[in-house]
Amino acid sequence: MSTPQASERPIRVLLADDQTLVREAFALLIESAPGMDVVGQAGSGREAVALARSARADLVVMDIRMPDLDGIEATRRIAAEEDLAGVRVLILTTYDTDEHVVEALRAGASGFLVKDTRPADLLDAIRLVAAGEALLSPGPTARLIARALRAPEAPARRPAPPSLAGLSDRERQVLALVARGLNNAEAADTLGLSPLTAKTHVSRIMGKLGARDRAQLVIAAYESGLVAPGAGAAAGEAGSGTAGSSR
Repeated sequence: MSTPQASERPIRVLLADDQTLVREAFALLIESAPGMDVVGQAGSGREAVALARSARADLVVMDIRMPDLDGIEATRRIAAEEDLAGVRVLILTTYDTDEHVVEALRAGASGFLVKDTRPADLLDAIRLVAAGEALLSPGPTARLIARALRAPEAPARRPAPPSLAGLSDRERQVLALVARGLNNAEAADTLGLSPLTAKTHVSRIMGKLGARDRAQLVIAAYESGLVAPGAGAAAGEAGSGTAGSSR
């Protein structure tokens, strides 16, 4: 993945984690990478929301479990503010089985990584998400969504399934492929479309469903029943490994 040129503005990264040593380690890594600046560190979700406003971050690397205000609610508040519309959230979790990851994606996060990921992969993830893409590993995402949909959650807490009534048949086909981990080029090849046409369909689907990015499209596809949890994991694993590439 290419790094930003010297003339481009660096990616402004905010780190939110209640463990000081973890934040400092990530800060050293990110500051050592070309084209990235750490513009703030937060020890709680409430502090992360405030710093996202004041530091004008492009991306927040957000832990889920924090005191005062957890990473899920902090993500929800960032996603809800019009002034922070361009701020992306990348969730870092201890395990890819964390039951709160799906809730964070529902709240507006653009993807997730586990904390033991390789340093180079974290930097690539920051670049990808800051560029407006989504980072989802199809296999773990399908398992997490399956677990979330089976959970005995109170009806008042569970959001209503998104309506796909406004989508055309072709848009439903494209959405199903996005949920299975295919990027635009792969979806286009599967359906016999041009990559540009597939990209246009994805943009229209996002507009119709009010989705911030492809991460929310994946959640919508599963929660609406368009894709059954686990049904597309194999296809996704054979694809790019993310649900965000626009290649």
